[in-house]
Amino acid sequence: MDAERREFALDLAAPLETASGTIEQREGIALRIAEDGAVGVGEATPLPGWTESPATCRERLAAATTYLDDGDPAAALDAVDESPAARHAVHLALADLRARQDGVPLYRYLGSVGRVERVPVNATIGVGSPDDAAAAARGAVEQGFQCLKLKVGAGTVEEAVERVETVREALPRGIALRADANGSWDREQAGEALRAFADSGVEYVEQPLAIDDLEGHADLRQQSAGVGVALDESLRTASIDDVLDAGAADVVVLKPMVLGGLDRARRIAIRARREGVAPVVTTTVDAVVARTGAVHFAASIPGVDPCGLATAERLADDLAPDPAPITEGDAVVPQGDGLGTRGPWEHTVDGENRR
Repeated sequence: MDAERREFALDLAAPLETASGTIEQREGIALRIAEDGAVGVGEATPLPGWTESPATCRERLAAATTYLDDGDPAAALDAVDESPAARHAVHLALADLRARQDGVPLYRYLGSVGRVERVPVNATIGVGSPDDAAAAARGAVEQGFQCLKLKVGAGTVEEAVERVETVREALPRGIALRADANGSWDREQAGEALRAFADSGVEYVEQPLAIDDLEGHADLRQQSAGVGVALDESLRTASIDDVLDAGAADVVVLKPMVLGGLDRARRIAIRARREGVAPVVTTTVDAVVARTGAVHFAASIPGVDPCGLATAERLADDLAPDPAPITEGDAVVPQGDGLGTRGPWEHTVDGENRR
């Protein structure tokens, strides 16, 4: 095996507000593995507050590269076992390599038993006035989205309810509506919000309570009047067994970069499905390599619900053209061998520039 790393920094189209601060740029490391003429690529794009630090990611990937150069992929995975973003890069590159060697798309390598050409995707409506949110929602529907996720964590519960009601009134029949509170409410506020959201037909609220309050989420499910509870941030610290044992979720939102790779994320998806909890796939505003990997992961889940994969537009630039564009509210699934992109090596063959 021959392994190579390339660091990158991509400006965001607009600043991204997170619980850990404002992000204006996504920095990461692309990984390329070559073996017997086949090539696989992966990506590590750590996110403060969600994964290991960039410095730790860089250090662990350097160690993994040494093992890959020695032809020992198992040792390479062991070297990044406790670093989710770094492990994501190593596993994705190896999976892409093996899928290319097997001559199948990555989603088939991951376990899909049939051809999947499209994955349904939700549009995300960010912060803003109720009228602004309604206008953005109408625009998303005009683009073909059949499912919208509305950010509701900022401001009071009354303001969140007004945003939801205004958006619902602006939507035609049949458009699914979700809400994302980003853990901003206490139990009383969350109960009030979910009861009010029921009248607007909200499917579920993502992370209504603090990440460590599994008991509170379980109690909320019992009083939610038909509005489901989805956990996202909680999966940073709680295992899927913890979530299922607590009865804390109707939906789990899976970010492969945070969970440490497509293999770990898919095991969680299968375990959740078995217990009647729906898996939904999303990204951490990653570059094209990881984002395309997330599309393949979603495609490997039979009948997956709309996923949060429409994140390419958040980047001002990218590592390569997008092989999985969003069209009419769906992500197009690449059908060639492997992942469908070589990322920053897109214009090279066996490490040499194409002419």
